Amino acid sequence: MRRAAEFWSRALSYVARDGEVKDDWAVLVPADGSGAALALDLSTTPVQELPRIHLDLYAGDAVDQQAEVARLISLGAEGVDWDCYPDDADFVVLADPEGNRFCVIDTSHS
Repeated sequence: MRRAAEFWSRALSYVARDGEVKDDWAVLVPADGSGAALALDLSTTPVQELPRIHLDLYAGDAVDQQAEVARLISLGAEGVDWDCYPDDADFVVLADPEGNRFCVIDTSHS
């Protein structure tokens, strides 16, 4: 949990609510105090190769997307060898340090 909370805090510029990260959960809030909170709960189920839901992080365009992917990898994310990309994909699949997949989207892609 601490590794996940650290990664997502740095990725999103969030902080632990009340400075508290438990062994099995954490609530992260925007550092500036505005916006939605993100709750992380420990699960004992295996990471899914094709998860039913995941987070999408939005970038402005392809250059922003590439920079965001590089930044997230520098924080501990890993690229995922994804065999389901369409020819004109507007997303890059990454995994956080715990193996949970998420995407970085190029919002200018049409």
